[in-house]
Amino acid sequence: MFNYIWAGFFIVALIVGAAQAIFMGNTAILGDMVNSTFEMAEFSVMSIALPLCGVMTLWLGLMNIGEKAGAINVMSRVVGPFFSKLFPEIPKGHPASGQLVMNFSANLLGLDNAATPLGLKAMQSLQDLNPKKDTASNAQIMFLALNTSGLTIIPVAILAQRAILGAANPTDVFVPLLISTYVSTLSAIIFVGIKQRLNLLNWTVMGWLLGLSALIGGMCWWLSTLSREGMTLATNIISNGILLIIMVGFIAGALVKKVNVFEAFIEGAKGGFETSVKIIPYMVGTLVGIAVFRASGALGFITDGLAWVCGLFTERTEWVDAMPTAFMKPLSGSGAKAMMVECMKTFGPDSFAGRLSCLFQGAADTTFYIIALYFGSVGVKKTRYAIGAGLFADLMGVIAAIFVAYLFFF
Repeated sequence: MFNYIWAGFFIVALIVGAAQAIFMGNTAILGDMVNSTFEMAEFSVMSIALPLCGVMTLWLGLMNIGEKAGAINVMSRVVGPFFSKLFPEIPKGHPASGQLVMNFSANLLGLDNAATPLGLKAMQSLQDLNPKKDTASNAQIMFLALNTSGLTIIPVAILAQRAILGAANPTDVFVPLLISTYVSTLSAIIFVGIKQRLNLLNWTVMGWLLGLSALIGGMCWWLSTLSREGMTLATNIISNGILLIIMVGFIAGALVKKVNVFEAFIEGAKGGFETSVKIIPYMVGTLVGIAVFRASGALGFITDGLAWVCGLFTERTEWVDAMPTAFMKPLSGSGAKAMMVECMKTFGPDSFAGRLSCLFQGAADTTFYIIALYFGSVGVKKTRYAIGAGLFADLMGVIAAIFVAYLFFF
């Protein structure tokens, strides 16, 4: 499926670009399309792969220390009952369970720099359990679907961008954003659960989901009572504090067990460069295809067409102004962020479209980027229904964001 989507980016972009050049006399667009390929190829290596190499080296080293200290096994036992229902292919007590928890925890706290290497480590462990190395396993698909749903409790980057652009109350999107991203995550679990015929109505799964719902609800209520400065301070303390506790805890635990900490770090860190180099072809191919599609103007035509169709049935088309962010989010995180900023600049950060663009940015994650990154790192070529699951979660997050925006801001 990914093969056809990737080829489709180039074919549609070429058709749209050629049509504009021939019928509208806009010959410059062809040059823009070609330039976008070179710019994105350089960006993929210089701004993604190489910086990721350093972060990967650090966190794979720390993860190896945590494994030798026994911390990963402890996490596996704690979440084992829950993950045994969502990931029945993972053996009881396997380190992959703890690695999954680490990745999900980093995502919840908005720690993207930590979440990516932790996720790559977890994906490698799942690949070790995968009997068909070129085909995505059920566990890998569930893992990818949960990652693409983008559940984040502390959306620091979005709140900061709203403050920079002069929003009267930058944190007013906080609770609506959490609701939207939570709907996206639940949709991912339900979609994959049905495809894999998992029993999601058992007490274990329902108990964990209700507990997580209560945790998110309590976090929403507490943070919503704080001032803008107070919320910024609290989120920074929570996210950075937990990260430091994990790092120090792993090292301290290893020292207690008389592990040679530095040797353990070096042993794990060696895989950082190798993994970063391995994903470069996948990153370049995926992001270049997206860049050409965007530069051709195809995305703009889709948005304009949607606005025209919606205008035939209803006068409430305010949400269409924010849709470029929703369209771009599954394709490119940086592109979606640019669309969000552009929307807030055009309509104002406190406008309906400006706020809704923030919800779209936080409701889900970059499906195609994540799939290319994680599957590319372990050599999986047959993704089965992973893309469908991710896009379904994205769609549910977009729909939820629209309804929540009308509820809170219209």
